[in-house]
Amino acid sequence: MKINQVEQLVGITKGNIRFYEKEGLLTPGRNNENGYRDYSDADVVWLKKIKLLRMLDVPIEEILRLKSGSLTLEDAMGRHMIQLQRRQTNLEAAQGVCAQIRDSRSQLDALDADGVLESMERQEQEGTKFMNVGKQDKLTRYVSPIGAAAVVLVMMAAFIALIAWGFTVSPEDAPPIGVIIGLAAIPVVVIIGVLAAVYQRIKQIKGGEEDAAAQY
Repeated sequence: MKINQVEQLVGITKGNIRFYEKEGLLTPGRNNENGYRDYSDADVVWLKKIKLLRMLDVPIEEILRLKSGSLTLEDAMGRHMIQLQRRQTNLEAAQGVCAQIRDSRSQLDALDADGVLESMERQEQEGTKFMNVGKQDKLTRYVSPIGAAAVVLVMMAAFIALIAWGFTVSPEDAPPIGVIIGLAAIPVVVIIGVLAAVYQRIKQIKGGEEDAAAQY
């Protein structure tokens, strides 16, 4: 069957289905005549199981292990129940702090932040986990802008090398000098712009305000 039919039968979007394929959770067959994906009844059944597990917030990595047989369903559910219990405990602790602030009937100006933070820190020492706005995975944030910049820089460097090579050929075969200089100026400008953009992005990452605010 086609992906539109699968979408209706399972109740998830085509985007989700393709995402699961990309992650290796689903490998539909191909129609020999047109090369299109050809989903089977077994694919639909498996997608429903994926949907169930994802609705329970089971990670993709765990589902992959279930699919490969390296993890049993019983063990997966037991591990996930522990994770859910930890989240529930942390949420209950956060709710307790919220109730404490609410019941104090304090306005923001009179809020005793030091006292509440001390209480939360004591709870964290006992194992409770509140959201840590100071902990940031900066490495992940650096990879994207620096990786994109690196690709552009490599391409531009190769382009400059090509232009430089043009100077080494005989005058009869070389393009006009004005054209070469003009072409060489383009990647130089792009490189400067990319480096400036990366520098500004890294400053934003170090500041952390935008990323911290996005969690609320």
